[in-house]
Amino acid sequence: MARFHPLTVTDVTRTIRDAVVVTLRADDPAAFAFTQGQYLTFRQHIGGQELRRSYSICAGRDEGVLRVGIKRVEGGAFSSWANEALRPGDVLEAMPPMGAFHTALSPDARRHYLAFAGGSGITPVLSILKTTLAAEPHAQFTLVYANRAVSTIMFRDELEDLKNLHMGRLSVIHVLENDAQDIDLFTGRVDAEKCSLLFKHCIDPASVDTAFICGPGPMMLAISGALRDHGLTDAQIKYELFAAARPTGPRPTPPITVPASGVSAKVTLNGESRSFTMSRETSVLEAALANSMDAPFACKAGVCSTCRAKLLEGEVEMRANHALEDYEVEHGYVLTCQSHPLTDRIVLDYDQ
Repeated sequence: MARFHPLTVTDVTRTIRDAVVVTLRADDPAAFAFTQGQYLTFRQHIGGQELRRSYSICAGRDEGVLRVGIKRVEGGAFSSWANEALRPGDVLEAMPPMGAFHTALSPDARRHYLAFAGGSGITPVLSILKTTLAAEPHAQFTLVYANRAVSTIMFRDELEDLKNLHMGRLSVIHVLENDAQDIDLFTGRVDAEKCSLLFKHCIDPASVDTAFICGPGPMMLAISGALRDHGLTDAQIKYELFAAARPTGPRPTPPITVPASGVSAKVTLNGESRSFTMSRETSVLEAALANSMDAPFACKAGVCSTCRAKLLEGEVEMRANHALEDYEVEHGYVLTCQSHPLTDRIVLDYDQ
């Protein structure tokens, strides 16, 4: 199971007024080799409290740097601290890269990729965009980037540089909610109606091989629905969530009547197994933490998949799942922060 490692901050650059780009150096670079679209889970003590937050890597896979974008969230303790106090020379603790917001690349492929990003949702998309254009010299990439105003566009100059570097292969469409533009199509919210207009006038959905979506839940819901309405399949649509929402909605679980007695649990982590009794009203993650296991977690909302484990015996109810793909669930993987026992005995393994 992945553990926390020290990362030294080598640079902090402000990209817009309320967002910074943080460059990091790992003592063990091999442990932090990443795939485009992945994220890092950080652990930091702030104000006497341990906080864990996940932020997407915004560097290209072959750039030779490890870099994340952190946008300040109103009331967000970690993001505010990072924007105000983080300095070069500071050391952050982070787990190695995680996440499945990507697709396999091939230098011989001739694909058209489409990405929708909203606000700070650009961070993983930027990594995907840079890596894809470098790794697939015949690829075409269209990015629709939604923001409130010009002043809130993260990586604006970098995107322009990429357009110039990959002339004719990268198209960037900015849609601004508040700032009026010369063409009405590029003003307003990116909703189902806006997508239909974009597909009519700017983007041929029939030419798209893979679509990526990252942004606020309602926007992602509208975009994923519009993509399906215009012929894309679920297998062609990949999305990353920054909030507890999922375009397809949580998978429903039928009501099951279970005994009220305690549950015998066995959990394996880092090669060591521990057995304990837990309540059915407690999540597997909380029970593991209560029994002095350093189980991995970040959001505790079923969004980030940091707490993923494999269920080897018994049954659990996963009350929310915003992170695991269908094939992962079919192979027995669960989000332990959302998993509650349905049987008298459960066995889980974080190491698989």
